[in-house]
Amino acid sequence: MASIAGQKREGRIGLIGGTGGGHLDLGGAAPEPVETPWGEAMVTRGSLQGQEVFSVLRHGREHSVPPHKVNYRANIAALAQFGVERVFAINACGGLSERVCPGDVVIVDQFLDFTKCRPLTFFDGDGDPVIHVDLTEPYCPSLRRRLRDATAATKMNLHSTGTYVACEGPRYESAAEIRMYRTLGGDVIGMTGVPELVLAREIGLCYSALCLITNNAAGIGEAARLRHSDVESVMERCSEMVAWIVGEAIARSGDDPACEHCGAE
Repeated sequence: MASIAGQKREGRIGLIGGTGGGHLDLGGAAPEPVETPWGEAMVTRGSLQGQEVFSVLRHGREHSVPPHKVNYRANIAALAQFGVERVFAINACGGLSERVCPGDVVIVDQFLDFTKCRPLTFFDGDGDPVIHVDLTEPYCPSLRRRLRDATAATKMNLHSTGTYVACEGPRYESAAEIRMYRTLGGDVIGMTGVPELVLAREIGLCYSALCLITNNAAGIGEAARLRHSDVESVMERCSEMVAWIVGEAIARSGDDPACEHCGAE
């Protein structure tokens, strides 16, 4: 379905939330179904700190969709249909070292993909061209700068760079896997950043992610086991500040010139 890459962009802002995303207040707006060639997505047209946003929740409002079942293509395509040009994503992540602690914010700049069974391209239909998107610098530098600046204005501990490790889920990782990911240079780990980022970049959207550390990964720190309730608790506790950071970043990006880094070729 090559036509998606040529859709008109209107400079609108997309917001993608994950675990705990239902705590974000978008002005009371309700999600509406949007049909795409890859299925239905639920999109909320709301506002965050006075800025219009088009938002999707990866897992649904009741966290009923596991990470390997998220319809990433429909979500990104639906945002593109609304004229979205810039996408801010919020990810709940595990920390892969003692220096990255629960409650910290990491503005990642690289990723490692260990997903296994997810569609990684829009262009896999009969007659579609073969697309090789350049991901040397995968995350939009302009949006990353806006997220860094906004986070720096808070009291949250900021890590301005980091490598995101994408795993299949829905299970958590073993301690041995975490040791491997650390050896490879990973800083944070999650289950939804890929293929979301790849798909956005494939059709020329700017994309950046705020990673909130919600837990130490397996074998890191003193926790004997990983519990999803702990992840949700940290996300809920920090949701108001995360919403402020993203809202501030969106407001600051409004006057940015058109991005020459992320556009589709």
